[in-house]
Amino acid sequence: MLTIGRRFMVALAAAAVVPFAVPASAQPSTLKVALHSDLKIIDPVWTTALITQHHSYLIYDTLFALDDKLQVKPQMVEKWDTSPDKLTWTFTLRDGLAWHDGVPVTAADCVASLKRWGVKDAMGQKLMSYVTELSAPDDKTIKMVLKEPYGLVLNTLGKPGSNVPFMMPARVAGTDANTQITDTTGSGPFIFKKDEWKPGEKAVYVKNPSYKPRAEPSAGLSGGKVAKVDRVE
Repeated sequence: MLTIGRRFMVALAAAAVVPFAVPASAQPSTLKVALHSDLKIIDPVWTTALITQHHSYLIYDTLFALDDKLQVKPQMVEKWDTSPDKLTWTFTLRDGLAWHDGVPVTAADCVASLKRWGVKDAMGQKLMSYVTELSAPDDKTIKMVLKEPYGLVLNTLGKPGSNVPFMMPARVAGTDANTQITDTTGSGPFIFKKDEWKPGEKAVYVKNPSYKPRAEPSAGLSGGKVAKVDRVE
């Protein structure tokens, strides 16, 4: 990983991974971080800018993620299955997923997100070239049917580099892939304070009180994302 990537991971660990004691009577805790670049674009599909990916890891979540050993682990997914011929993949979302506005995350949201991402990202385009059906049979199930077996399905869905397949509400993911989104509603551990965003000066994120992290310990970009500060600037 690049040096700037390592610096971001240290900052993210301080914000969302490493536990530290905060007195119950203490004022809301704020982590102030100086990153390598200024946040100008907030759409992680429209741009490959690293700063936008950093921004997105705070507010969005992914179906899969890489752990500290670069192994693919489930993130928003609870379980998955493949047919004996390796052509049909089914992914079941874990319980407790909700967007920042309180609306439950559905498989239809994830399908829309994957389709938009698959238009722009090179690995996503390759995966989609094998896909004959991408649907949501119910609110918790994503179904992917391939025309022939493809060995990089999980690696593609869990890729950490631009463009990362972040999940968004269907109303946002329905935006044309060549048009920048303006709605930053995610389901991640932090909420973007767009009203406090001053390009060239600062970007602000506040803890998502409704986020339900995974039970596993944090490892790399996978596992439980437990926000340990109330605000990140």
